[in-house]
Amino acid sequence: MAYELRWYQSEAIDAIYQYFSASDGNPLVCVSTGGGKSVIIADFIHGVLKHWSDQRFLILSHVKEIIEQNHEKIVTLWPEAPTGIYSASMKSRDTDAQVLFASIQSVHKRAKELGFFDLLLIDECHLLSSESSESMYVRLINALRYINPALKIVGFTATPYRMKQGLLTEGKNPLFNEIVYETDIQLLIDDGFLSPLRSKAGKEKIDLNGVRTRQGDFLTSDMEDAVKKNDVTEKAVTEIIEYGEDRKAWLIFCVSIAHAEWVRDLLVDEGIVAECITGGTPKDERAQILADYKAGKIKALTSQGVLTTGFDAPLTDMIALLRATKSPGLYVQILGRGLRISPETGKTDCLVLDYGGNVERHGPLDRISVDHIKSGKGTGEAPIKECPECFELILAGLRVCPACNYEFPEREKHESEASSAALLASQVEPEWLDVDEIIYHRHEKNGKPPSVQVSYRCGFSTVREWVCFEHGGYARQKAVLWWVKRFGHEPPPEFTDDAIDRLINVRDMREPCRIEVIQDGRWQRVRAYDFTTKEGTPSEWNDNPAGRPRQNDAFEAGHFDVFDTDIDF
Repeated sequence: MAYELRWYQSEAIDAIYQYFSASDGNPLVCVSTGGGKSVIIADFIHGVLKHWSDQRFLILSHVKEIIEQNHEKIVTLWPEAPTGIYSASMKSRDTDAQVLFASIQSVHKRAKELGFFDLLLIDECHLLSSESSESMYVRLINALRYINPALKIVGFTATPYRMKQGLLTEGKNPLFNEIVYETDIQLLIDDGFLSPLRSKAGKEKIDLNGVRTRQGDFLTSDMEDAVKKNDVTEKAVTEIIEYGEDRKAWLIFCVSIAHAEWVRDLLVDEGIVAECITGGTPKDERAQILADYKAGKIKALTSQGVLTTGFDAPLTDMIALLRATKSPGLYVQILGRGLRISPETGKTDCLVLDYGGNVERHGPLDRISVDHIKSGKGTGEAPIKECPECFELILAGLRVCPACNYEFPEREKHESEASSAALLASQVEPEWLDVDEIIYHRHEKNGKPPSVQVSYRCGFSTVREWVCFEHGGYARQKAVLWWVKRFGHEPPPEFTDDAIDRLINVRDMREPCRIEVIQDGRWQRVRAYDFTTKEGTPSEWNDNPAGRPRQNDAFEAGHFDVFDTDIDF
């Protein structure tokens, strides 16, 4: 396979190996929409078969498009891959392939027919949320484990949480045990792998007063009534056309099938080439519409209940939410349709028009992470504000709108403390700080395992981070990455006290001379390290700042070389 993985794709694969080298459970890998999960899956399969050629893979998904994308990617990168497909909708029923891509709907009763598998990979595994879908997976997994009790399972998703359950690793009898890797959307945007997002609140907003909640989200029938009030849909369509004048491809998410068809008709009446896709759209017609949209022949697609997962259209540069949702997973999946980027499109960003108060409700896309959901921060009003001149949604703490340069009047002190809650946190500029001294302490809190508290003294300020060697899952993985940056491939410690002893008493490790930090709420978060080598100590550098290197050899948080692993597949 002659291609180069992106740094985070390599890290994700390494995290799977690391987990299986130490644990018997089922790991979960979280990669942002548009981050190339299909490449990660393809390279992981290739790597395993390169070292253990007798292994057999089953790759499952709910969605035909995802099966097609994953199969196409591995064949493109590895033409001789021993692959096959079992999917009724794709008119293929291969049962003997060593690497079998399958639809769960087609194979959930056919474990005996498919036979023995060593590894089961489940893509977009957040879709296991519905009871009927979950029972299909449970039925198949139980049957596969009966055939092979040592079956290993790996999940892949951009949104590892559900409305009812929370994290996919929690709740009653969760399938996955640990989240072993999670990407940072902002880092991927900064590196040019994802498209920046910008947002405007609709001048006309859906009035949600009286809209009831069912099963954790707004009731569709009530919301359908709400979008008919005060001509909000007609006015929103007029605004969508205005904002979309210089945009190439629009996705519009609606409340119901009738609403999606209505919005489509309103667009067509205004001379816009538009189509509507719902769950009831015939398969051949759906395929043609999507192909025409991706080719730029269709300007706008309206939809209901579809196009939120597995839809890859890098041309999309405007998204309109003509609906409201309480689901952080659905919110992330919808906005994820605009994150994809491809050089040939000429796309520089994606505009999000929000008529349902979703950005205010959920906060910044890149803050809806594992820790965000786990701490319960996904509810309540996010500290953002709307520019009265151009309706851009920006950080509440900004004095000047970056879109139109409108200057906000002075506000009381308590209103100026908001920091990083916007559509994306990219409006907060990171900064590099010179490190004068680094102090390592043992830290304990609330009965949790101890961690290493690292204090970076930077002039008159101190920035802290916590390295959790004794924690499990993703926290442990981050600690390993942190250790590798400083000690190379020396085995990381299992215990906090051993780590502190090594950090304090050994001086042959690499320590950063600068750190890149970004404001995250009330605190500063370390994003990257500068390990530029220079003789002397940080204090000596401080005495001679003119001699300090200005160009950095920065290593972003999370980068590390591939570990040698000893895993018995």
